[in-house]
Amino acid sequence: MRSIVVTGCAGFIGSHLTEMLLDKGFKVIGIDNFDIFYSREIKEKNIVSFKDHPNFCLYEIDITSNINHAIKEDNIDAVIHLAAKAGVRPSIEDPEGYIKTNITGTQNIHTFMHTRGITKLIFASSSSVYGNNQHIPFSEDDSVDSPISPYAFSKKTGELMNYTFHHLYKADVINLRFFTVYGPRQRPDLAIHKFVKKITAGEPITLFGNGETARDYTYVEDTVNGIYNALEYCLANKGIYLTLNLGNNAPVKLKTLVDIIYSSMNTLPQINTAAMQPGDVEITYADISKAAAIINYTTNTGIVEGIKKFIDWFNKENKPAN
Repeated sequence: MRSIVVTGCAGFIGSHLTEMLLDKGFKVIGIDNFDIFYSREIKEKNIVSFKDHPNFCLYEIDITSNINHAIKEDNIDAVIHLAAKAGVRPSIEDPEGYIKTNITGTQNIHTFMHTRGITKLIFASSSSVYGNNQHIPFSEDDSVDSPISPYAFSKKTGELMNYTFHHLYKADVINLRFFTVYGPRQRPDLAIHKFVKKITAGEPITLFGNGETARDYTYVEDTVNGIYNALEYCLANKGIYLTLNLGNNAPVKLKTLVDIIYSSMNTLPQINTAAMQPGDVEITYADISKAAAIINYTTNTGIVEGIKKFIDWFNKENKPAN
């Protein structure tokens, strides 16, 4: 049985990934610090389906601490490093926190891996590294030298650290740049979740900008399938250092997204507008041809279907108790 460390295992993407790995017969060593960025109760719900699984163990530790001292298991095959402080706007308010968790924490992962002789790493990067890239769609070969938020530069720094780790210690590394992942269990601070919550409560939503900004919304199941394919590729190959986009290759304008949500909820729009926020980009748009060619990455869920699935999950989670 292969053993995989998943950092951020109780988070949105991490919990879906952990479920998949357990279903496929892996042992999962989960790390999560249940950060107060949002309610611990939410993360506890995320892991309820697998927390007692015989092939799962949870370490409630911070990646900025001594991971090597804490984790007892040996013979670990790979690390999937998802744990991070997330969010563009919060990173502008707390750059030090993002540097500590996303940069120092990633260095701690490297130290842990080198000490234990682990040579396979899947790293969660972000489309934010592209900044306001003018080349559409975003290609992995594009320059990412102009990040416009601390979150973005922390993720680019992680990729650079990973290359050094690969070069010095012959580790196999795949950086995965995620593009606006959404779906059941999505973090409550993200737009789709906030919009659905406010509409359910009969409150107006606020759009930043004129509604023309666009995001390459990617359904969580597609992202997790991509992570799994990357893991299998990494385990089967040596001497690799890759960076791949995991997006949907189909940007959706903000105003279109809002129309889809209101239509799916059979509710008349109530919309306020405000100025664009610092750190926001005009568009994200993934070229996924490289990921398709190397790890057989595909997307199966379009935005209308994905929004309906999220709303169904939200309604189930927030159903009044009898």
